[in-house]
Amino acid sequence: MPWLDALVQGLLLGGMYAQYALGMALMFGVMRIVNTAHGDLMVLLALMGVSLAGALAVGPYVVIGMLVPIAAVLGWLLQRLVLNRVLGNDPLPSLIATYGLSIALQNLMLQVWSADTRSLPGDGLEFDSIALGDLFVGVLPLQIFIAALLMSAGLDLTLRYTAFGRALRAASADPEAAAITGVDPRRVYAAATALAVGMLGVAAVCQSLRATVSPADGPAQLIYAFEAVIIGGMGSIWGAFLGAMVLGVAQAIGFRLDAGWGILSGHLVFLAVLAIRPQGLMSRRS
Repeated sequence: MPWLDALVQGLLLGGMYAQYALGMALMFGVMRIVNTAHGDLMVLLALMGVSLAGALAVGPYVVIGMLVPIAAVLGWLLQRLVLNRVLGNDPLPSLIATYGLSIALQNLMLQVWSADTRSLPGDGLEFDSIALGDLFVGVLPLQIFIAALLMSAGLDLTLRYTAFGRALRAASADPEAAAITGVDPRRVYAAATALAVGMLGVAAVCQSLRATVSPADGPAQLIYAFEAVIIGGMGSIWGAFLGAMVLGVAQAIGFRLDAGWGILSGHLVFLAVLAIRPQGLMSRRS
Protein backbone atom coordinates (compact mmCIF):
# COMPACT_ATOMS: atom_id res chain seq x y z
CA MET A 1 0.00 0.00 0.00
CA PRO A 2 2.79 2.55 0.67
CA TRP A 3 4.11 2.03 -2.86
CA LEU A 4 0.63 2.36 -4.37
CA ASP A 5 0.25 5.60 -2.43
CA ALA A 6 3.62 6.77 -3.80
CA LEU A 7 2.46 5.96 -7.34
CA VAL A 8 -0.80 7.87 -6.93
CA GLN A 9 0.89 10.86 -5.31
CA GLY A 10 3.55 10.82 -8.02
CA LEU A 11 0.93 10.94 -10.77
CA LEU A 12 -0.81 13.84 -9.03
CA LEU A 13 2.52 15.64 -8.69
CA GLY A 14 3.10 14.94 -12.36
CA GLY A 15 -0.10 16.84 -13.11
CA MET A 16 1.52 19.95 -11.66
CA TYR A 17 4.67 19.38 -13.70
CA ALA A 18 2.55 18.82 -16.83
CA GLN A 19 1.09 22.30 -16.42
CA TYR A 20 4.63 23.69 -16.29
CA ALA A 21 5.65 21.64 -19.32
CA LEU A 22 2.84 22.39 -21.77
CA GLY A 23 4.00 25.93 -22.53
CA MET A 24 7.57 24.67 -22.79
CA ALA A 25 6.45 21.86 -25.13
CA LEU A 26 4.81 24.42 -27.39
CA MET A 27 7.69 26.92 -27.46
CA PHE A 28 10.69 24.62 -27.25
CA GLY A 29 9.32 21.39 -28.69
CA VAL A 30 7.25 22.84 -31.54
CA MET A 31 8.53 26.38 -32.19
CA ARG A 32 12.18 25.58 -31.30
CA ILE A 33 12.42 28.74 -29.16
CA VAL A 34 14.53 28.36 -26.01
CA ASN A 35 12.70 30.37 -23.35
CA THR A 36 14.86 30.28 -20.22
CA ALA A 37 12.50 32.78 -18.56
CA HIS A 38 9.70 30.17 -18.56
CA GLY A 39 9.92 29.46 -14.82
CA ASP A 40 10.30 33.12 -13.88
CA LEU A 41 7.20 34.03 -15.87
CA MET A 42 5.26 31.40 -13.96
CA VAL A 43 6.51 32.75 -10.62
CA LEU A 44 5.71 36.33 -11.69
CA LEU A 45 2.16 35.30 -12.56
CA ALA A 46 1.83 33.41 -9.27
CA LEU A 47 2.87 36.45 -7.26
CA MET A 48 0.52 38.64 -9.28
CA GLY A 49 -2.28 36.18 -8.53
CA VAL A 50 -1.55 36.27 -4.80
CA SER A 51 -1.60 40.07 -4.87
CA LEU A 52 -4.86 40.16 -6.85
CA ALA A 53 -6.51 37.75 -4.42
CA GLY A 54 -5.41 39.85 -1.44
CA ALA A 55 -6.38 43.19 -2.97
CA LEU A 56 -9.78 42.14 -4.36
CA ALA A 57 -10.69 39.42 -1.82
CA VAL A 58 -11.52 36.88 -4.53
CA GLY A 59 -11.11 33.09 -4.65
CA PRO A 60 -8.67 31.05 -6.73
CA TYR A 61 -11.08 30.35 -9.58
CA VAL A 62 -11.72 34.06 -10.07
CA VAL A 63 -7.97 34.66 -9.93
CA ILE A 64 -7.48 32.14 -12.76
CA GLY A 65 -10.09 33.95 -14.86
CA MET A 66 -8.29 37.25 -14.29
CA LEU A 67 -4.73 35.97 -14.60
CA VAL A 68 -4.94 33.92 -17.80
CA PRO A 69 -5.78 36.93 -20.04
CA ILE A 70 -3.00 38.95 -18.38
CA ALA A 71 -0.59 36.06 -18.99
CA ALA A 72 -1.64 35.79 -22.64
CA VAL A 73 -0.99 39.50 -23.19
CA LEU A 74 2.43 39.16 -21.54
CA GLY A 75 3.24 36.24 -23.84
CA TRP A 76 2.12 38.16 -26.92
CA LEU A 77 4.26 41.16 -25.92
CA LEU A 78 7.25 38.90 -25.20
CA GLN A 79 7.14 37.42 -28.69
CA ARG A 80 6.37 40.64 -30.55
CA LEU A 81 8.86 42.87 -28.73
CA VAL A 82 11.69 40.45 -27.93
CA LEU A 83 11.65 37.00 -29.46
CA ASN A 84 10.56 37.96 -32.98
CA ARG A 85 13.71 40.09 -33.19
CA VAL A 86 15.98 37.10 -32.55
CA LEU A 87 14.22 34.41 -34.58
CA GLY A 88 16.39 32.29 -36.84
CA ASN A 89 17.98 28.90 -37.28
CA ASP A 90 20.40 29.58 -34.43
CA PRO A 91 18.70 29.10 -31.01
CA LEU A 92 21.49 30.96 -29.18
CA PRO A 93 20.05 34.51 -29.60
CA SER A 94 16.68 33.52 -28.10
CA LEU A 95 18.46 31.74 -25.25
CA ILE A 96 20.56 34.82 -24.45
CA ALA A 97 17.58 37.18 -24.75
CA THR A 98 15.36 35.13 -22.45
CA TYR A 99 18.22 34.56 -20.00
CA GLY A 100 18.56 38.34 -19.68
CA LEU A 101 14.80 38.58 -19.26
CA SER A 102 14.97 35.92 -16.53
CA ILE A 103 17.52 37.91 -14.54
CA ALA A 104 15.51 41.11 -14.99
CA LEU A 105 12.28 39.43 -13.85
CA GLN A 106 13.92 37.97 -10.75
CA ASN A 107 15.25 41.37 -9.72
CA LEU A 108 11.90 43.04 -10.49
CA MET A 109 10.07 40.50 -8.33
CA LEU A 110 12.53 41.00 -5.50
CA GLN A 111 11.93 44.74 -5.61
CA VAL A 112 8.13 44.45 -5.69
CA TRP A 113 7.47 41.40 -3.48
CA SER A 114 10.78 40.98 -1.58
CA ALA A 115 12.28 37.53 -1.01
CA ASP A 116 9.45 36.33 1.26
CA THR A 117 7.54 33.20 0.28
CA ARG A 118 3.83 33.58 -0.42
CA SER A 119 0.88 31.32 -1.14
CA LEU A 120 -2.66 31.73 -2.40
CA PRO A 121 -5.41 30.91 0.13
CA GLY A 122 -7.78 28.30 -1.23
CA ASP A 123 -10.66 28.62 1.25
CA GLY A 124 -9.90 25.16 2.61
CA LEU A 125 -9.56 23.54 -0.83
CA GLU A 126 -5.89 22.75 -0.22
CA PHE A 127 -6.82 20.61 2.83
CA ASP A 128 -9.76 18.63 1.39
CA SER A 129 -9.21 14.98 0.49
CA ILE A 130 -11.12 11.96 -0.80
CA ALA A 131 -10.77 8.56 0.89
CA LEU A 132 -10.30 5.65 -1.52
CA GLY A 133 -10.05 2.73 0.86
CA ASP A 134 -6.79 3.22 2.72
CA LEU A 135 -5.66 5.88 0.25
CA PHE A 136 -6.35 9.58 0.65
CA VAL A 137 -6.30 11.71 -2.49
CA GLY A 138 -6.17 15.48 -2.14
CA VAL A 139 -8.96 17.34 -3.91
CA LEU A 140 -6.63 20.12 -5.06
CA PRO A 141 -3.97 17.78 -6.56
CA LEU A 142 -6.75 15.84 -8.27
CA GLN A 143 -8.19 19.02 -9.78
CA ILE A 144 -4.70 20.05 -10.91
CA PHE A 145 -4.23 16.66 -12.60
CA ILE A 146 -7.59 16.87 -14.38
CA ALA A 147 -6.82 20.43 -15.50
CA ALA A 148 -3.45 19.29 -16.89
CA LEU A 149 -5.15 16.42 -18.74
CA LEU A 150 -7.76 18.74 -20.28
CA MET A 151 -5.14 21.34 -21.20
CA SER A 152 -2.98 18.67 -22.88
CA ALA A 153 -5.93 17.35 -24.87
CA GLY A 154 -7.05 20.85 -25.86
CA LEU A 155 -3.56 21.89 -26.98
CA ASP A 156 -3.02 18.68 -28.94
CA LEU A 157 -6.36 19.03 -30.71
CA THR A 158 -5.63 22.70 -31.44
CA LEU A 159 -2.31 21.86 -33.08
CA ARG A 160 -3.76 18.97 -35.07
CA TYR A 161 -7.12 20.17 -36.31
CA THR A 162 -7.29 23.97 -36.37
CA ALA A 163 -6.09 26.45 -38.97
CA PHE A 164 -3.93 28.08 -36.30
CA GLY A 165 -2.30 24.74 -35.48
CA ARG A 166 -1.58 24.00 -39.12
CA ALA A 167 -0.14 27.48 -39.61
CA LEU A 168 2.07 27.10 -36.53
CA ARG A 169 3.37 23.71 -37.61
CA ALA A 170 4.06 25.04 -41.09
CA ALA A 171 5.85 28.13 -39.76
CA SER A 172 8.02 26.07 -37.41
CA ALA A 173 8.90 23.55 -40.15
CA ASP A 174 9.78 26.09 -42.88
CA PRO A 175 9.06 29.80 -42.23
CA GLU A 176 9.88 30.87 -45.79
CA ALA A 177 7.60 28.29 -47.40
CA ALA A 178 4.86 29.14 -44.92
CA ALA A 179 5.18 32.84 -45.77
CA ILE A 180 4.75 32.04 -49.47
CA THR A 181 1.42 30.37 -48.70
CA GLY A 182 0.20 33.46 -46.82
CA VAL A 183 1.16 32.54 -43.27
CA ASP A 184 2.84 35.30 -41.26
CA PRO A 185 5.28 33.36 -39.04
CA ARG A 186 5.86 36.26 -36.64
CA ARG A 187 2.16 36.79 -36.05
CA VAL A 188 1.55 33.06 -35.63
CA TYR A 189 4.46 32.80 -33.20
CA ALA A 190 3.10 35.72 -31.18
CA ALA A 191 -0.28 33.99 -30.87
CA ALA A 192 1.43 30.71 -29.92
CA THR A 193 3.53 32.38 -27.22
CA ALA A 194 0.40 34.08 -25.89
CA LEU A 195 -1.18 30.63 -25.65
CA ALA A 196 1.91 29.13 -23.97
CA VAL A 197 2.18 31.86 -21.33
CA GLY A 198 -1.61 31.90 -20.90
CA MET A 199 -1.43 28.25 -19.84
CA LEU A 200 1.28 29.27 -17.37
CA GLY A 201 -1.36 31.46 -15.74
CA VAL A 202 -3.27 28.32 -14.76
CA ALA A 203 -0.07 26.65 -13.56
CA ALA A 204 0.82 29.75 -11.52
CA VAL A 205 -2.44 29.69 -9.56
CA CYS A 206 -2.20 25.94 -8.99
CA GLN A 207 1.40 26.21 -7.80
CA SER A 208 0.62 29.03 -5.39
CA LEU A 209 -2.30 27.00 -4.01
CA ARG A 210 -0.36 23.79 -3.62
CA ALA A 211 2.89 25.28 -2.26
CA THR A 212 4.60 28.60 -1.64
CA VAL A 213 6.28 30.77 -4.26
CA SER A 214 9.14 33.25 -4.06
CA PRO A 215 11.09 35.26 -6.67
CA ALA A 216 13.96 32.75 -6.62
CA ASP A 217 11.79 29.73 -7.57
CA GLY A 218 11.84 30.25 -11.35
CA PRO A 219 14.96 28.22 -12.28
CA ALA A 220 13.70 25.12 -10.45
CA GLN A 221 10.35 25.25 -12.26
CA LEU A 222 12.19 25.72 -15.56
CA ILE A 223 14.20 22.54 -14.92
CA TYR A 224 11.07 20.48 -14.22
CA ALA A 225 9.38 21.72 -17.40
CA PHE A 226 12.52 21.13 -19.47
CA GLU A 227 13.01 17.62 -18.11
CA ALA A 228 9.38 16.66 -18.75
CA VAL A 229 9.59 17.81 -22.38
CA ILE A 230 12.88 15.99 -23.00
CA ILE A 231 11.70 12.77 -21.31
CA GLY A 232 8.50 12.75 -23.34
CA GLY A 233 10.06 13.79 -26.64
CA MET A 234 10.24 17.16 -28.36
CA GLY A 235 7.30 18.02 -30.57
CA SER A 236 4.81 15.80 -28.70
CA ILE A 237 2.24 17.37 -26.39
CA TRP A 238 1.24 14.02 -24.93
CA GLY A 239 4.92 13.22 -24.65
CA ALA A 240 5.34 16.22 -22.35
CA PHE A 241 2.38 15.00 -20.30
CA LEU A 242 3.91 11.50 -20.07
CA GLY A 243 7.30 12.96 -19.20
CA ALA A 244 5.72 14.94 -16.37
CA MET A 245 4.10 11.76 -15.05
CA VAL A 246 7.42 9.90 -15.15
CA LEU A 247 9.15 12.77 -13.37
CA GLY A 248 6.46 13.01 -10.68
CA VAL A 249 6.42 9.27 -9.99
CA ALA A 250 10.21 9.12 -9.85
CA GLN A 251 10.29 11.91 -7.29
CA ALA A 252 7.49 10.38 -5.20
CA ILE A 253 9.25 7.00 -5.08
CA GLY A 254 12.52 8.75 -4.23
CA PHE A 255 10.87 10.58 -1.35
CA ARG A 256 9.42 7.27 -0.15
CA LEU A 257 12.90 5.73 -0.09
CA ASP A 258 14.58 8.68 1.60
CA ALA A 259 13.60 12.31 2.11
CA GLY A 260 16.81 13.49 0.49
CA TRP A 261 16.37 11.38 -2.65
CA GLY A 262 13.12 12.83 -3.99
CA ILE A 263 14.29 15.58 -6.33
CA LEU A 264 17.50 13.69 -7.15
CA SER A 265 15.52 10.63 -8.27
CA GLY A 266 13.73 12.71 -10.88
CA HIS A 267 17.02 14.08 -12.20
CA LEU A 268 18.51 10.57 -12.36
CA VAL A 269 15.53 9.29 -14.37
CA PHE A 270 15.93 12.25 -16.73
CA LEU A 271 19.62 11.43 -17.23
CA ALA A 272 18.80 7.76 -17.78
CA VAL A 273 16.24 8.57 -20.49
CA LEU A 274 18.69 10.99 -22.07
CA ALA A 275 21.35 8.27 -22.19
CA ILE A 276 19.15 5.37 -23.33
CA ARG A 277 16.57 7.11 -25.53
CA PRO A 278 17.71 10.69 -26.21
CA GLN A 279 14.84 11.32 -28.62
CA GLY A 280 12.36 10.86 -25.76
CA LEU A 281 9.66 8.32 -25.01
CA MET A 282 7.12 9.62 -27.54
CA SER A 283 9.24 11.45 -30.08
CA ARG A 284 7.79 11.91 -33.54
CA ARG A 285 9.40 9.92 -36.30
CA SER A 286 10.54 11.80 -39.34
